[in-house]
Amino acid sequence: MPALQPRCQVPLSEFTTWRVGGPAEWLAEPTSIEEVTDWLNWANKQGLPCRVIGAGSNLLIHDKGLGGLTICLRRLQGVELDQQTGVVNALAGEPIPSLARKVAQSGLRGLTWAVGIPGTVGGAAVMNAGAQGGSTQEWLDSVQVVSLRGGDPFELSRQDLDFDYRHSRLQQEPLLVLSARFHLEPGHDPRELRRITSGNLSKRTSTQPYTQPSCGSVFRNPEPLKAGRLIEGLGLKGTRIGGAEVSTLHANFIVNSGGATADDIDQLIKLVQERVRSHHDLSLHPEVKRLGFALAT
Repeated sequence: MPALQPRCQVPLSEFTTWRVGGPAEWLAEPTSIEEVTDWLNWANKQGLPCRVIGAGSNLLIHDKGLGGLTICLRRLQGVELDQQTGVVNALAGEPIPSLARKVAQSGLRGLTWAVGIPGTVGGAAVMNAGAQGGSTQEWLDSVQVVSLRGGDPFELSRQDLDFDYRHSRLQQEPLLVLSARFHLEPGHDPRELRRITSGNLSKRTSTQPYTQPSCGSVFRNPEPLKAGRLIEGLGLKGTRIGGAEVSTLHANFIVNSGGATADDIDQLIKLVQERVRSHHDLSLHPEVKRLGFALAT
């Protein structure tokens, strides 16, 4: 068993940006790749299901919580970069905004769009995160992963990941991202990159509800249309179920206005989907990963 003990019955509302979710039966927060593999092996020997979370954005955890072992990667941080080649290696728990600032400071172009993404490197790879015309797949070279069933880590190249809009192969397979390698453009003026990065962050914070608990964007855009505009056009801004509310600032955000439950949010997502479907004959697909709902009764 790993030297550190897992914590028992930990409220997962403390680990999600929506601030909702029931308790984890067991919770581990590894700080190294070796600890991650140790915890996976421990869970498998115990016959426990294993789930992985990062910064807790784009994530809705059931009010009854999660059985088995939940591994939170938010402490698995670290970045190595080469200013000459533009090669950047980042551990899965590294916050994407932090990485965007570090590479800009080093004159590496490619991640200025990522400064407002409320997630981690691992989550960005899984979701093919993107914003303001940029996306993860453009700059990602490879990821190091390990099976949730245990075993040795291995590498998947960008070509292996089947990237599409807000999609990767990692969403369908029981794989945990340990680290990612990016290949950025070296030799740019750090001051100019910092200016662009700051401008992108300012634009996002002025148009999105960053002062309230949310998961980030709830729905994928049904290209070429924008989910937020469709929702706003139906007059749904401010619509509430319990403590969950469609943001009055940006309609593709659902915020916890105080005391919301995961069920409140889940029901509000379904209400928005139904309204858009009935008025536009369009299906809005959530970017949100739901954990614990299939097993809840």
